[in-house]
Amino acid sequence: MVLTEPSNPRSPVPSAGRVVVVAGASSAAGQAVARRLAAGGTRVVAAARTPREWHDPLIVPAAVDLLDAGATRAWADGVVAEHGRVDGLVHLVGGWRGGASFGDTDLADWAFLHDQLIRTLQHTTLAFHDALRGAPRGRFAIVSQHAAQRPSQNAAAYATAKAAAEAWTLALADSFATRAAGTGPADTGRADTDTGATDTGDTGAAATILVVQALLTDAMRAEKPGAPFTGLTHVDDLAQVVAGLWDKPARELNGVRLDLSRP
Repeated sequence: MVLTEPSNPRSPVPSAGRVVVVAGASSAAGQAVARRLAAGGTRVVAAARTPREWHDPLIVPAAVDLLDAGATRAWADGVVAEHGRVDGLVHLVGGWRGGASFGDTDLADWAFLHDQLIRTLQHTTLAFHDALRGAPRGRFAIVSQHAAQRPSQNAAAYATAKAAAEAWTLALADSFATRAAGTGPADTGRADTDTGATDTGDTGAAATILVVQALLTDAMRAEKPGAPFTGLTHVDDLAQVVAGLWDKPARELNGVRLDLSRP
């Protein structure tokens, strides 16, 4: 089913008309985000290497190897052709590797994290870039961690990968800001105090970094019912924040790091 554009191509699209791609949809966070978006009427393309079964007609499973640039591009083109639009991309492909100390760092962990956290991010954002930038309120989000800016010695590879993912996302934000300004490099307009990204106004696309200490699931609570889990962000709360990205103007979101770990 092809979803038609509204009469004003830059006007906000109701949630019932949106199409959002969730990469890493089989993870706990991916499942929570997909379900929350679908509950609001959004059509969700739930991408994973091995897709899970969904019992919601608004969630469309997709099998794709995001480490294959050509396959990712072909898949993205197919999503746009089938649905007529893409209003959002949420990148939730993750992983963690670490050691006891800096000297214990295994560079095989870096190779793994580079592929999972960076390469899949690059392939998906390049593949969906034009669709997101052309959407009335295109939204992109990744989940990062405080380690990206405050790395510890036992997670050097992980922190480096997260920092690279953030840098890539800020470059994407700059491309969105450039489109909104209608100029060359985004060096005019209001500079965001966190990142330097140019103000994109109310409409237009936005790329946002959601920062957590760690994600919390119901299974974790069941395993340790008395644990406080201070500072952790429940996947359902993450999903609520993601769903709300379309309710805020791009100028409040583009190139911004939103800390979700605060109590």
